[in-house]
Amino acid sequence: MDMTMTEAPGWPGSPPRWTSSAKTGVGTALSSASHVWFTLSHGILNEVYYPRLDTPCTRDLGLIVTDGRDYFSEEKRHTHSQLSYPHAGVPLYRLMNTCRAGRYRIEKDILTDPLRDTVLQRTRFVALAGNLADYHLYALAAPHLGNHGCGNSAWIDEYKGVPMLFAQREGSALAIACSAPWRRRSAGFVGISDGWQDLSRHRLMQWEHRRASNGNVALTGEVDLDACAGSFVLALAFGNTPAEAAHRALASLADGFDAAQATFVREWQDWQRFGLRIAADQGEPYDAYRTSRMVLRVHESKYLPGGLIASLSFPWGFAKGDDDMGGYHLAWPRDLVESAGALLAAGAHDDVRRVLRYLQTTQEADGHWPQNMWLDGTPYWNGLQLDEAAFPILLVDLARREGALSEADLRRLWPMARRAAGFLVCNGPVTLQDRWEEDAGYSPFTLAVVIAALLAAAELAERNEEHTLAAYLRDTADNWNAEIERWIYVTDSALARQVGVQGYYVRIAPPEICTAASPAQGFVPIKNRPPDQSTAPAAQIVSPDALALVRFGLRAASDPRIRDTVRVIDSLLKVDTPGGPVWHRYNGDGYGEHEDGAPFDGTGRGRAWPLLTGERAHFELASGRPEVARQLAGTMVALANEGGMLPEQIWDAPDIPRRELYFGRPSGSAMPLVWAHAEYIKLLRSLREERVFDMPPQTVERYITRNTGSGYTIWRFNHKRRSIPAGRVLRIETLAVASVHWSDDGWKVTHDSTTQDTGVGVHKVDLPTSRLAPGTAIRFTFFWHEAARWEGMDFEVVVG
Repeated sequence: MDMTMTEAPGWPGSPPRWTSSAKTGVGTALSSASHVWFTLSHGILNEVYYPRLDTPCTRDLGLIVTDGRDYFSEEKRHTHSQLSYPHAGVPLYRLMNTCRAGRYRIEKDILTDPLRDTVLQRTRFVALAGNLADYHLYALAAPHLGNHGCGNSAWIDEYKGVPMLFAQREGSALAIACSAPWRRRSAGFVGISDGWQDLSRHRLMQWEHRRASNGNVALTGEVDLDACAGSFVLALAFGNTPAEAAHRALASLADGFDAAQATFVREWQDWQRFGLRIAADQGEPYDAYRTSRMVLRVHESKYLPGGLIASLSFPWGFAKGDDDMGGYHLAWPRDLVESAGALLAAGAHDDVRRVLRYLQTTQEADGHWPQNMWLDGTPYWNGLQLDEAAFPILLVDLARREGALSEADLRRLWPMARRAAGFLVCNGPVTLQDRWEEDAGYSPFTLAVVIAALLAAAELAERNEEHTLAAYLRDTADNWNAEIERWIYVTDSALARQVGVQGYYVRIAPPEICTAASPAQGFVPIKNRPPDQSTAPAAQIVSPDALALVRFGLRAASDPRIRDTVRVIDSLLKVDTPGGPVWHRYNGDGYGEHEDGAPFDGTGRGRAWPLLTGERAHFELASGRPEVARQLAGTMVALANEGGMLPEQIWDAPDIPRRELYFGRPSGSAMPLVWAHAEYIKLLRSLREERVFDMPPQTVERYITRNTGSGYTIWRFNHKRRSIPAGRVLRIETLAVASVHWSDDGWKVTHDSTTQDTGVGVHKVDLPTSRLAPGTAIRFTFFWHEAARWEGMDFEVVVG
């Protein structure tokens, strides 16, 4: 076979895969002129994103070293990599990759050109054994343009007489230029005719294919080490066309790495200086606070300002291909608001205002936000989570209390908050998905967020002279708060007896328990588990989610029910690691690696989350134990990797070195998890002020200080109560105008009451039931005005 043919053999190449999610660094220039982001792992460039933060365009770009005879070494596999920050809180990375056999060292500085869509890598190759002339050095790149590994075309060519490596897919192109001459260049199909296959077999480039079209492709170029004395700059540039990408690569090289670095560092240092300094240096190899601030800012879109994605990573990416386009480079409204809360905690008010404007423009017409979305607002998954509709309201309230919003800002944001509140009252209290995106039902976390948001919205309504709406929102919040224990608190269960407590809050109760006496009677699905392990009694599943009742001000940390729940949580979910304690999401969780360390593939075993250590620290602070909270803040730092990146999960089982899994260290899930970094920043602010920074004051004052109850029991079609406590008013709510035809004496005497419009999509009527004797049956049906028809069936609620 002629291996110098124009078109590379082996189309379309092996099935494309993304790469490790274990990012040690993420970066971008702050300048809005540069629309490129990079990630680092195993000492090399991983996914590079262009032109938007949600669009990866490469798999990786690394170096291979040979001696031309019998030596082959790939820096991502055969070196020990050390990462450092030349400037704290600035995503300029210095990598020292030392050959494990002691033969060479590769020194790299990596950043993006603030003026262009170019990643620059300044490289120095040092021979530790022998001389420079004894080695060959190759750059190997895997284009995945437009978020796809398939359908890429790669070729070698020149631009204005300068040799380069090119790739293109549909409307995106990349070009790789080098400040040193290329000795050889080639394009090939991954796994068949790419440079790795050539070099691993021959120790020299013997294949020089000019093109590999419409497949999973790779580019290879040999750097002339003699010509540059081992020091050179690689420019990886992007554009709409190959010529545009090549132009940017050449221009970045012409300006030089030093000029780009000076601007890059200055802009980042200026941003880091602005805002609150809420933590002193920890004495660690990095400043955890400034690193976390940096991580948040890197994850903000420039193309669509204010949009923050969850992570520049694919969880278990090495096992995923083009069938998983989203990864975590999507905007989740919950994660977005949590991140904005951290920016508020750090004093970055301008950044928070951008987030709020982004939320305004991505809200759906009915008031909710997509479960997650591409940055332009297009939904990716289509689940509905009530907390994601509630969080933006809380962000408006928190930003108001922090002085980040003017009165004019609040007036502009009120329509968004009003629509969101309307969605909550039309669809609550049951959520179709909990915050872990798995189950429908009554979730303590969701209920806490939603009830707090309704009270915050009521306050905003009063500021806008909508007093009737404010009263309705408070009535609804009060009723749902008063029902929490009936919905999600169990007593005298087998688990309670095992732990030695009276009762505890469950992770989630199924929707149908609104008609049952206790959530102990229900079953909940356990997602990501084999079919024979996919359901469990609701009373047997617990979660740290219950601590949200304290975090959002609905229950005191000293409440005996909360204290008992903590005991149950710790007995089932706590993992003690060398860095400190970490917690699982819930018992039976299946979202994580398998027992043998194999990557999550739809089933697995959930691992421990550093995020939950931060949430527990906030609980400890609310409980009056600031020293414990400080220790847990230190645990979060200890759980980060060498670049200060916090993972979604840590490995909580014995070491499996061949899978790079070590007890108490990051697992193969997403890293960095922006939400975890946000929690760490908020925790530092909370510790500084010795109070939970984002705890809403409205709930604390209403439910802890005043112990406000509810005079209503609400019946609605998505929440059909069968009983009402004696002394309560029965409030019937519909989503259309209706007359309620009802009786409390078996239809001997009937009454007709017409619903009133609340202004947010709900129509309500209060039946005078507070004086009815226990055992009285209230029967009712509906006449729908717009449809001019009767409901056709009766409903019954018994006073009990």
